[in-house]
Amino acid sequence: MSTQQVDIPLAELAQRTVDARERTVELASDLSDEELMGPRLSIVNPMLWEVGHMAWFQEKWVLRHVCGEPPIREDADALYDSMAVPHDTRWDLPLPSREGTLEYVYAVRDRVLDKLRGAPSPALVYHALYSVFHEDMHTEAFTYTRQTLAYPAPRLSGVPGDGRAVPVSGGGPLPGDVTVPGGRLLLGAAPDGPFAFDNEKWAHPVEIRPFAIARAPVTQDEFAAFVDDGGYDRRECWGDKGWAWRQEAGARHPVYWRRADGGPWLRRDFDRWVPLEPHRPVVHVSWYEAEAYCRWAKRRLPTEAEWEMAAAAQVNPRGGGLAETKRRFPWGDAPPTAAHANLDWRGLGCVDVAALPEGDSAFGCRQMLGNVWEWTSSTFQPYPGFVPDPYKEYSEPWFGGRKVLRGGSWATRSRLIWNTWRNFFTPERRDVWAGFRTCAIAG
Repeated sequence: MSTQQVDIPLAELAQRTVDARERTVELASDLSDEELMGPRLSIVNPMLWEVGHMAWFQEKWVLRHVCGEPPIREDADALYDSMAVPHDTRWDLPLPSREGTLEYVYAVRDRVLDKLRGAPSPALVYHALYSVFHEDMHTEAFTYTRQTLAYPAPRLSGVPGDGRAVPVSGGGPLPGDVTVPGGRLLLGAAPDGPFAFDNEKWAHPVEIRPFAIARAPVTQDEFAAFVDDGGYDRRECWGDKGWAWRQEAGARHPVYWRRADGGPWLRRDFDRWVPLEPHRPVVHVSWYEAEAYCRWAKRRLPTEAEWEMAAAAQVNPRGGGLAETKRRFPWGDAPPTAAHANLDWRGLGCVDVAALPEGDSAFGCRQMLGNVWEWTSSTFQPYPGFVPDPYKEYSEPWFGGRKVLRGGSWATRSRLIWNTWRNFFTPERRDVWAGFRTCAIAG
C-alpha cells in the first residue's frame, strides 16, 4: 500500500484547504442548535457530528498519520471515527458545543496550513488533498441532508441563486439518442494521470458492443408520464427486489413530489413547494425507480463502462474507431467552467437538460458531468488488481452491495469530479441528488 504522488501547487492546496472548511461552516452556520442535531434517521448524520468528523479525518491523516503529532482532542477518536462509532449512537455522544466544534475544526485547519508552508513531503501533500476531497464529499452530503430535513436552501458566499437554478442559455428538452460505436475501452484512471481514488485504479481493457444512449438524462416531465401511467402500481415494471422495496416504502411517486386534487405536480425544494419544472432532470429517485422507468419505457440503464465510453472516449480522426486516449472531462482536458457543467452549487439547483452545450462529449451526450448524478446498471466492484489506498475504508467495505453512479450533481465540487470518478450507493437511496439516463435495447 502506497500513496499516489500528486502534483498540485502548494498555494492552491492551501487555498482549497481554507475553502473546503469555510464551505463546511457556511452550510451549518445558519441552523439552530436543534437543527444541527436533527432527527435520528438512518440516511443522515447529526450535522454537528459531521462537522467535527471532517476535521477529525483531516487531523488523523495529515497531522497524526503523516506528521506523528498527538491528538488535539483526547476524545476525538471516540467521538468522530465513523468506522468505530455506530451510526445510531452519534446523537447520544457527548459532542462539543457549536463553539467548541468550531474551535476544533479551525485548530486542525490552521495546523495543516502551517505544515503546507514548509517543505511538505509527498505523503503530506497527498493526504492534505485527500482530506479536502473528503470534505467536499461531505459538504455535498450536507446539502442533501438539508433537503431531506426540509431545512431552507443554504446561503453560500459567491454562489448565485436563491434555491432556484439561475437561467442559462440552451434550456428546454433534449430528446433522442447518440450512437456510440463500441470497441476496446481502457476503463478507469491511467497511472500517469492526476489524482485518482483507489476504486478507479487502474485502467484496464474492456470490450463494449455498439450502443445507443440518450443525449440527456430523463426529465421530470418524462418521469411524470411514467407515474401518471400507473408505473408505480404495475408489477411488470419492477424487479423482485424493487417491487419489495416499493411495497415496503409505500412509494407511489418520487419522494419529494406531491399533487393536490388532481392539479399539477409539485416538488419540495428544500423547505418550499414549487411547480415541477418539466425539462429539468428527475432527481431523488432510487436505483429501483430508475430500473422500473426503464422497463416501462422499454429502455435500460447503461453499464458504467458504457457510461464512461460515452463520456470519455473519442473517435480516432485517422480513419474511425476509438482513439487510444480518453478525455478527462466530456469536453476535453480543460477543467470545468460554468459554461461546461452545472457544479459548485451554481444556482442551488438543476438546470434544463438541454443547457450547457459546450460540455458535450465527443459523441454528443450532454451534462455527463454536473446537474445530476446518474445511476448505472453496474454493481460496485473492484477493478482487476485492486489495492486499497491508505484510507482502506473508502471503497473496500462497500464492494458488492451498492450500485455505481457517475457524473456528479449541481452540489458536487468541480475540483472533485472527472470522467472516471465512481460514486456508489445502495439501490434504495432516494436522498442523493441522483437521476439517470437510458440506453436503447438492442433489437
